[in-house]
Amino acid sequence: MTKLDILAFGAHPDDVEIGMAGTIAKHVKEGYRVGICDLTKAEMSSNGTVELRQHEAASASAVLGLSVRTCLGLPDRNLAICQDNMDAIVREIRTYQPSIVFIPYWIDRHPDHVQASRLLEEALFNAKLRKYMPELAAWDVPKVYYYYINDIDKPTLMIDVSQFWDIKEQSLLAYRSQFDLSADKDSVSTPLTRQYIERVKARDMLLAQYLKDSQYAEGFTTKKPHVVSLFTS
Repeated sequence: MTKLDILAFGAHPDDVEIGMAGTIAKHVKEGYRVGICDLTKAEMSSNGTVELRQHEAASASAVLGLSVRTCLGLPDRNLAICQDNMDAIVREIRTYQPSIVFIPYWIDRHPDHVQASRLLEEALFNAKLRKYMPELAAWDVPKVYYYYINDIDKPTLMIDVSQFWDIKEQSLLAYRSQFDLSADKDSVSTPLTRQYIERVKARDMLLAQYLKDSQYAEGFTTKKPHVVSLFTS
């Protein structure tokens, strides 16, 4: 078992990249071990296949330089708060013992993202209970942050990703089946095929206005107070 500095969870392959690929690239370059865990294989997606989506996720992972990427294979469109789903996530958290976990923001137009956020909150709580799945050592994640996918709502933390947005774009372009209507003759129009990457870019440019000399930024929030030192960045 190798511990991770950062573990980001997404309901589907591409969720994490949309929300925080620049932040991931930045921390990988700084030498941190970063992993992504996709809860589902996105088998209900309108475009592409499970096999193709897994190949695209592997390509995006290589672009970002991830230390590990896993997929729990939970049922797409059925991320219920149940024993099996909970156990799978708790096992992942305890296996990698991350210092920081990122999960989807609790408000989003896609119900899977909302449900994933709720399920992950429950699993994070259970992961620290030593009598829950006692065969694995309990792990209390020190920091939990929420990233945005489709909807931005009052970010309280910002990360300048100006030097890494080209890497973020490359990671998103790896998911051609999702963002390019011409990828397959059977592709259908979805919100993702209608200039979605351009919209993500515009969003990150807009967020950068809050930071001095920044061109692109990613926003996050937390439900707990964020402790800082006033004289360090």
